[in-house]
Amino acid sequence: MLALPQSVVGASRSPEVRAAGVRRALLFVLFLNALSAVLKVAVGARTGALTVLGAALESGLDMLSNGVAILAISVAARAPDDDHPYGHEKFETLGTLGIVAFLAITCFELTRQSVVAMTGDVAPPNATLLDGVILIVSLAVSVYVVRYERHRGRELGSALLLADAAHTASDILVTALAIASLVLSHLGYVRADAVLGLIVVVIIAWSGFQILRGSIPILVDARAVEAERLASIVRIIPGVIGVRSARSRRTSSGHLFAEVTILVDGSTSVADAHDFTDEVERAISRELGTAEAIVHVEPA
Repeated sequence: MLALPQSVVGASRSPEVRAAGVRRALLFVLFLNALSAVLKVAVGARTGALTVLGAALESGLDMLSNGVAILAISVAARAPDDDHPYGHEKFETLGTLGIVAFLAITCFELTRQSVVAMTGDVAPPNATLLDGVILIVSLAVSVYVVRYERHRGRELGSALLLADAAHTASDILVTALAIASLVLSHLGYVRADAVLGLIVVVIIAWSGFQILRGSIPILVDARAVEAERLASIVRIIPGVIGVRSARSRRTSSGHLFAEVTILVDGSTSVADAHDFTDEVERAISRELGTAEAIVHVEPA
């Protein structure tokens, strides 16, 4: 699951520093994915194995998604303006949906090729030991990419890096199945390549579902914190008689936006009401991590 914890390290960084860190990570990952793709294309062209070609396509889509991610994070880092008073972070989440689109393309193409291979006459892949070694090196590269992206994603509080790590994680399984396909084909199981190709489709589709599961709530401003919990934090502040409403949402970096309406004594002065709002904002930030709160004051 890609949902971020309520308090993340990256959320304490400035948007500019965070965006620069995410961009550097993505550029490094783009280079590694390009290396992995070249290795798989070389083996796929030599052997004609469907799962290897699918793995090469998966790495190619990894590269494309990296490019989309770099563009998305560049836009997301822009400061709030008149047209986007809450900032541009949702563009980063839109970038994760671009990754899902690439996954869907992969699923369609692999399904089509696997069905054709299962229903027609196909020649078994012709692989050598060198081809297997190259795929193992590619597999090691993908494992490193996933570990690196997950580490940097948590460190920077980036849903985009975590989503891309999930995408590359599916690439690990795809490459492992490609290796298995070459071994089984060498042992005489001609249809193994096509069958494993369909298994690859299921793996990639599941990765896409997990990414959507983490991205959609951010795009539709799903509740970040239970309203009752948010209200309970505010009620304990001396002078707050009650809480009429409490709403919240969270950005992809883990930044919390909260809006609460508090009830105070009707004789409260404007200066005292202002002090109440400051105390409410501090309490929410203290209990829930980095936050921006809008507090409405009404007479009880």
